[in-house]
Amino acid sequence: MEALANRNIVLGVTGSIAAYKAAVLTRRLVEAGANVQVVMTDAARRFITPMTLAALSGHPVRDSLWDEAAELAMGHIELARWADLIVIAPATADTLARLAAGRADDLLATLCLASHADVLAAPAMNHVMWAHPATRANVETLGARGVRFVGPAEGELAERETGAGRMVEPEAIRDAVVAYFEDVPADGVLAGRQVVITAGPTREALDPVRFITNHSSGRMGYALAAACAGAGARVTLVSGPTTLEAPPGVERIDVQSAADMHAAVMEVIGQADIFIGAAAVADYRPATTAADKIKKADGDSQLALTRTRDIIADVAREHPRVFTLGFAAETTDMEASTRAKRERKGLSMIAGNVVGPEHAFGRDDNALFVVWEGGERELTQASKRDLAEQLVALVAERLAATG
Repeated sequence: MEALANRNIVLGVTGSIAAYKAAVLTRRLVEAGANVQVVMTDAARRFITPMTLAALSGHPVRDSLWDEAAELAMGHIELARWADLIVIAPATADTLARLAAGRADDLLATLCLASHADVLAAPAMNHVMWAHPATRANVETLGARGVRFVGPAEGELAERETGAGRMVEPEAIRDAVVAYFEDVPADGVLAGRQVVITAGPTREALDPVRFITNHSSGRMGYALAAACAGAGARVTLVSGPTTLEAPPGVERIDVQSAADMHAAVMEVIGQADIFIGAAAVADYRPATTAADKIKKADGDSQLALTRTRDIIADVAREHPRVFTLGFAAETTDMEASTRAKRERKGLSMIAGNVVGPEHAFGRDDNALFVVWEGGERELTQASKRDLAEQLVALVAERLAATG
C-alpha cells in the first residue's frame, strides 16, 4: 500500500483485553510499508508483552518517560515530532478521559499533547461504558479537537455481553490509516465542517421480544458518512440497528428507537454545520410497551400508536443555521411529495426516491430527485456510493452559494 510507504506511525497500546490485536495491527502496518514505533501503557503490559510488539515492529517498545537509555536514543519530544500519525488501539475509556482532560502523566498521553500529528483512536470497552454520558462527552470533546475514531464495533464483548464497544479488527484500523494518508482533508469540499448523519432503521418495542421496524439497510447513510469524511468533514453517525461497520474516521453512536435517535442527535447537533437525515425513522410507536411478553388470545387485537418526534424538522426549527438534507421515500407521486415535504419541514435540501416492489430497500443502487430552494436535479441510477459523493458535492455547492 503506497499510502503507508515510509510513514512514521506511533502505535499506542493501552490496557484492554483487545490489546492482543495490537500484534496483528503492528504486522499489518509494517507489511504496508509503515515505520511503527509502539508505545505501551503500564496496563497494556498486563495483556501483551513488549517483546512481542518489539519483534513485530522491529523497534524497542517505549513505555516510560523515565527510561534514560530510550530517551538518549530518541527523546519523547523527538518521538512526538517523528510521528506522522498517532494510532491508539485499543483506546480504553480511561485513555479517552485522560486525553480529553489534557493529562500528561505517562508517555503516550505526553506524546499526544506534544505532537503536531493527528490522533486516530480505536475505542474498546464495555458497551455500558461506551454509552455512558461521560464517555460520550469525552468523545465529543476529542472529536472537536480533531481526533478521529474508527469503531467501536457491535458484537460479543469479553464479559459475554453483546453491544457496541468491541474494537474493530486490525485490518479495519489499517484501512482507516490508509484512508487518512490518502485523503487530503485541507483540500476537501467539506474541510473543517462538522456533519451529523442518521442512518438505518429504528425499532419500536411492543414488548420485551417484539418490535416494529422497517427494511432499511442503512447503506445510503453509511455511504454518505464515508463521502463526507472523504471530503474532509468530521462526521458523527447516529445509527439504528444494522450489520454495517462505520467508515474509517467516523464516530458512530448506536441507538434503537426513534426517541433514542432524537436524543442522540440533539446532544451532538449544537456544533454541527450540516445534518443529513438518512435514517428510516419510525413515524409511530406503540402507545405503551408491555413489561412482559404479550400473550396470544382468542379474537383480534388492536394496537394503539402514537406519533414519534420528527428529528429533521426539529433540527431545522431549533438550529436554523445548520444545513439540513432530508430524504423522502415515496410509493406514488414522488416528485410532488418530495417538494412538499421540503417546504413543510423547512429543509435546505431533500432527496426523494421511489420505494416499492421494484425499488426495494437494501439495494446497492438507487436514483434520486434532489430539490432545494430555487433548484432541482435528477441523479440517475447509480451505486449508493456514487450517489453519496454526488450529494456531498451538491451540498458543498449550496453551502458555497448561500454562504
